[in-house]
Amino acid sequence: MLSIQSIPRPSLTLLGAEPLRAAVEDVSHRAFTPARCPVAGDGHPVVIFPGLGTDGHAVAPLRRHCESLGYAALDWGRGLNRGPQGDPEAWLADLQAHVTDLLGGFEQHATFIGWKLGGICARGLAKSLRPLVCQVITLGTPFDAGAGHTHAGWIFRLLGGAAPPLTAAWSTRLRSAPGLPTMSIYSRTDGVVAWQACRHAVESDRVQDIEVSGSHIGLGWNRAVLGIVGDRLAQVPAQWKRSAAEAGDDTRR
Repeated sequence: MLSIQSIPRPSLTLLGAEPLRAAVEDVSHRAFTPARCPVAGDGHPVVIFPGLGTDGHAVAPLRRHCESLGYAALDWGRGLNRGPQGDPEAWLADLQAHVTDLLGGFEQHATFIGWKLGGICARGLAKSLRPLVCQVITLGTPFDAGAGHTHAGWIFRLLGGAAPPLTAAWSTRLRSAPGLPTMSIYSRTDGVVAWQACRHAVESDRVQDIEVSGSHIGLGWNRAVLGIVGDRLAQVPAQWKRSAAEAGDDTRR
């Protein structure tokens, strides 16, 4: 078993193939017409957090998919996700106040879906806004990693900042699940983040990791991902059950 410190970034071959693979997945997604669900969604809010260096346009396919199933899909409302600029705790606290206002008009609990860095937002906010949230779904989110396990550092620099240093306390906070039904969707052929860093050390009846085949960039419109998301949104919070989708080899590392 590898320690998280010894896990390398994805290969440059996988990284270089990301744009083409994502484009192929987009074509597949556009050509695919999903079957209508026999029961419409319950209309609960679904807040979708984009990845680092992306905005609501990047997650529009996922948002439209949730809307088509009968849910109130909401953009996170902050435009381009530049990541923490300075103190990550202050950044998250400011985002918490914003999301609280965003959900003010809803009576039902919300699902938080986060892609890449957006998954860090979703997990962190779910812990502090637990009374407002029913479940968390992350896509390609390396919550059990540092900057050395991803190729995202250059994006921070391009956006005028740098990946914030992770203290031991902050790292522990990232690794721990929100205490709500939580699913992490990852791909072993992810070209941006180490897939091992997207898995929980221990799963449970409320925490599940699911493997799909696909690129990192294309997770927001990957057909398998959309199917899993639809299945999760249809779960009754009090009766949440683990997905029957294949999770691949259960070796933790």
